[in-house]
Amino acid sequence: MTTASQPRSVDQRILALVKRRGDGAVFVPTDFLALGSRRAVDVALHRLVKRGAIRRIARGIYDLPRRHRVLGEIAPSVDAVARALAGRDEIRLQPSGAYAANLLGLTEQVPMRVVFLTDGASRRVRIGATTIELRRTTPRNMATAGRVSGMVIQALRAIGERHITPERLARLRRAIPAAERARLLKDLRFAPAWMHPHLRAVAGASR
Repeated sequence: MTTASQPRSVDQRILALVKRRGDGAVFVPTDFLALGSRRAVDVALHRLVKRGAIRRIARGIYDLPRRHRVLGEIAPSVDAVARALAGRDEIRLQPSGAYAANLLGLTEQVPMRVVFLTDGASRRVRIGATTIELRRTTPRNMATAGRVSGMVIQALRAIGERHITPERLARLRRAIPAAERARLLKDLRFAPAWMHPHLRAVAGASR
């Protein structure tokens, strides 16, 4: 018989940590190695999945699903999955392409294939109807990883020079805090030359 004085199982301790993160939390086995061996953690996660306490969303990736009273279990956010992968593999990620443009409000379309540039290995992860692609790139492209300037550069690249309008630049200017707009000027050297006047316009500097 279990008593309060007995140590909790690895299952219980993992579940307690996951619940502390809240619904929608995404995690990987290596997050719990302080609680036991890799085998013990894998077995515990397997048991928790069988109990319905957590969900396996891809190989080696789990979540504590958010539940909607009508829709049922909801897919985890792309960002939560990306953060879990980055933490597990100790890599950096940079939103790119249509996803970067969507995050900045430049497009309304939510892409079914989300691309992150990375300094790690290229790979793809399927989460429900969405494919998350990690695409290995150059150190230059990763120099602004984790900064708004990096996302702006990637978003403008995805839209293309011919489709950058004053309205879109104004939208960017409204969406980006002043401190981040100033950072655009410092990171000009990491953007292609055709993009410089547009970045200066967003930053509020003269061309």
